[in-house]
Amino acid sequence: MILERDIEKKLVAEVKKRGGKVLKQTGEAGTPDRLVIAPYGACAFIELKRPGARPRKLQLQRKKELESLGFHVYVVDSFEGISSVLEKLFIE
Repeated sequence: MILERDIEKKLVAEVKKRGGKVLKQTGEAGTPDRLVIAPYGACAFIELKRPGARPRKLQLQRKKELESLGFHVYVVDSFEGISSVLEKLFIE
């Protein structure tokens, strides 16, 4: 069984491999787990979930708030999801 922490470790490793940075989010409840910063200024907030899990109501509210400010916010619950998000952020 794949856990959320397994997906998080893979995300961090893949971002570092591509020359980016991953910041762990702390503080306000419902804030996405990680902020991914790619070279050339691209960034996105990432909410990590175990496979098949859904964001809580407060997490969806924070996602909507950040998107209204122009940020990209993704919910990732698989290794494939990591690849999909990173393809959008790390444009070569």
